[in-house]
Amino acid sequence: MDGFFFWPFLFFWPFHGLFTLLIVLAVLSIVFGRRRYYYGHPWNWPAPRSSDALSVLEGRYARGEINREEYLEKKRDLGG
Repeated sequence: MDGFFFWPFLFFWPFHGLFTLLIVLAVLSIVFGRRRYYYGHPWNWPAPRSSDALSVLEGRYARGEINREEYLEKKRDLGG
């Protein structure tokens, strides 16, 4: 009579550890997923404002070493 109340769960008995593991993983993924959503990814550092190559190019243009057409062409090549 004691096993009568637990008869639907006897089918899942061999998988008890697997289900517990899945529940723990689901809870952890929800917790850490929400944490990433609210606080951002920990390695999401801000990108530098401009690249070193672009700043060198701007310096060369400011000093008059290159003309406007060459500056614009190289800036477009650098993606700036």
